[in-house]
Amino acid sequence: MLDFFRNHKRLMMVMLILVIVPGLGFVGIQGFRGFFDESANVASVNGHKITRAEYDDATRQQLDRARQMLGAQFDMKSFDTPERRRQMLDGLIEQRVLADETQRLHLTASDDAVRRVLLNDPVISSLKNPDGSIDVDRYKQLLAMQGMTPDQYDERVRYGLAMQQLPASIQGSAFTSKTLAQHLTELAEQQREVQGIAFHPRDYAAKVQPTDAQLQAYYDAHRNDFATPATATIQYLVMSPASLGASIQPSDADLKKYYDDNVAHFRTDVEVRASHILISAPKDASAADKAKAKQKAEELLAQIKAHPDQFAQIAQANSQDPGSASKGGDLGYFGRGMIAGGQAFDDAVFALKKDEVSGIVLTDFGFHIVKVTDVKPAVTKPFDEVKDQIAKDLKTQLASKAFSDASEGFTSLVYEKAKSLQPAADKYKLQLQTATVTPQPDPKVPPDSPLNNPKFLTAVFANDAAVQRNNTQAIDVGSNTLIAARVTDYKPAAVPAFDAVKDAVRQKVIAVQSNEAAHKDGAAKLAEFEKSKSTAGFSSTLKVSRNDAQGVPPAALSAIYKADAQKLPAYVGVDLGDDGYAIYRVNAVAAGAPIDPQRLAAAQQQIAQVDAQSEAEAYVEALRARSKVKFYGSLDSSNAPQSDE
Repeated sequence: MLDFFRNHKRLMMVMLILVIVPGLGFVGIQGFRGFFDESANVASVNGHKITRAEYDDATRQQLDRARQMLGAQFDMKSFDTPERRRQMLDGLIEQRVLADETQRLHLTASDDAVRRVLLNDPVISSLKNPDGSIDVDRYKQLLAMQGMTPDQYDERVRYGLAMQQLPASIQGSAFTSKTLAQHLTELAEQQREVQGIAFHPRDYAAKVQPTDAQLQAYYDAHRNDFATPATATIQYLVMSPASLGASIQPSDADLKKYYDDNVAHFRTDVEVRASHILISAPKDASAADKAKAKQKAEELLAQIKAHPDQFAQIAQANSQDPGSASKGGDLGYFGRGMIAGGQAFDDAVFALKKDEVSGIVLTDFGFHIVKVTDVKPAVTKPFDEVKDQIAKDLKTQLASKAFSDASEGFTSLVYEKAKSLQPAADKYKLQLQTATVTPQPDPKVPPDSPLNNPKFLTAVFANDAAVQRNNTQAIDVGSNTLIAARVTDYKPAAVPAFDAVKDAVRQKVIAVQSNEAAHKDGAAKLAEFEKSKSTAGFSSTLKVSRNDAQGVPPAALSAIYKADAQKLPAYVGVDLGDDGYAIYRVNAVAAGAPIDPQRLAAAQQQIAQVDAQSEAEAYVEALRARSKVKFYGSLDSSNAPQSDE
C-alpha cells in the first residue's frame, strides 16, 4: 500500500482534491473541520477538552521519570498497557475536576507563598551567587528557554499552590486516635514462633525420568516457548538537538553579537541587604488595632534612633515576622520586586544608604522599620566572563532551532527516498549507524535508547520495512528525538524442530514434574501433620513478625498470620510457585517489644497520612462524580464518544 502511495503521489493528490473540495461546498470549511475536531482530544471535563497532545506529553513525562527511577529494570511493556493508559487519563481528569473546583471557590495563593516555593526550588537554588542572592539574569534566561517570563512562571506556581489547597486542607484535618495507632502498631510488632519444612523441586529432579512421549507432548503444547524471535539487521539515523548540535560551533562574532543584543541579561541590578522589624497590622484589621500597631512601631523607632547599634537585638525581641525575627530581622540580599512588601517597601528601602534606618513604612502586612546593612551597585558582567556560558546557551538554542527547522524535512526525505537513508544522512550530517534488533526491547541496551522504543520496533518489523525493505517513517520517540531505519537483513521468527531443542524440552519437563512432585509430597505431609501434631523434620524455631520476616517468603508470612492464634499449634501449607512447597508449624504468639512514645507518635502520624490520602481521593472522586466527563475513542478501538456522567 505504501509503495502505491509513493509511486502515484500526483494521482493521489488529485484524488484527494476531488474528494475533499466538493465536500467543502456542502458543509463549509468550519463544518468540515468539525468532523475531525474530536480526534485531537481524548476526553472532556465540564466542556474543557483534554487534548491528545496533553495526554502524550503527560505520558512521556511519566515514562521519563520511570526510566530515571528504575534504570536497567525499566520495562516498557509494563507501562504500555490499557490499564496504564486509562490510569494516566484518569489522572488528567482528576486534575481537571480539581482545577474547576479551585476556580469555582476562587482560591489563590499569596505572593509570599509563591516566593517561598521559588526560593525552595532546587533548580532556582542552583542559581544562587556566593553571597546567597539569586542570579536574576540566569533565572530569566532559564525561563526564556522554556518560553516563559518570570511573571508567567510565578502565575504557574501560584496556580499549582491554589490547586493544592483543597487536598491539603483535607489531609491536614485527618486524625488517628492514639488507641487505634497503639493497636495497629502492636499487631505489626506481634511475633509468632514458627518452624518450617521446605519441599524443593531440585530435590526431586534426579528422580524424574520423562519419556520421549512426554517430551514430545510438552513440545507440541508449548512450541512457541522454544521459538527463536524474528531479527532485523538495520541501518538507522537518530535526529535530535544533540546530534545536530555536534556540528554547530558559534563563532566569536556570533557570541559577541548575542552579548550585545542581550546585554541587559548580563546586568545585575542594584541589590541591598536589609533588616526589618514588622509590627503586624493586616489590611482587614480594625482601625483601633492599626493605631495600636503604629504606636508600637513608633516607640521602637525611637529606641532605634537612640541606640542604632542595637537594631538586631530590638528586632529579635519585637519583630512579628517569624521568618526573620530570629535572625535580627535580616532579609538577606534582594532586588526590587523580590520582597512581598510591594512598591512602598521597595521605595523606602532603595532610597536608603548603607547603615541608614527608614521611618515607619506601611504595607499590606503592617508597619515596618528598615535598616540597610549593605548595598551592591548595578554591575554588567564583561563579555569575557560570560563568553563560555553564552557559547553553551547559544549552542543549545541553535541546536533546538535546527531540530525544529529540520524535523519536517527529515521526515519527508526518509519517506520519499524510501530505499536508502544515505540522502538524509548526507543532508543533515547524521551518522548512519547499524544494529540488530528483535520485536522486543533488548535488556542489554539502555531502556531509554531509541532502539528500545516499542513504536520504533513495531515499524521495523512491519511488512513495509522488514519485507519490502523500505525506510520506516521517522518515529518520534520523545525528548525531541526522531529515529528512522532501513532493514538490510531480516529473519522471521521460527520454531526449531523437536530434535534440535530436545535437550531444552527435557530440562523444562524435568522442572515441571519436579515441582509437581514437591507440591504433591508437601500437601500429603501437611495432611499427616494436621492429624499427628508432630514436630518431626521441622527446622529450629524462628520468631517472625510483620516487620521482621527473618527470611520467610511474603506468601508464607501471610499464611502464618492467617493461622488461628486460639488453636495452636497450627499447620499451614504454602505454594511457593517454582520454588516448590513449604509447611510451617505455628507454635505460639508473643507480644512485640514495648512501644515507646516516640515510635507510637510516628505510627499515629503515618496512619493519619494514609487515612488523609484516602479521604482526599474520595473527595476528588466525589468531584468527578458530579462533573460531566466524556471520553473519546482515541485510546481504544472505539471511535464513538463515551460518557462518564
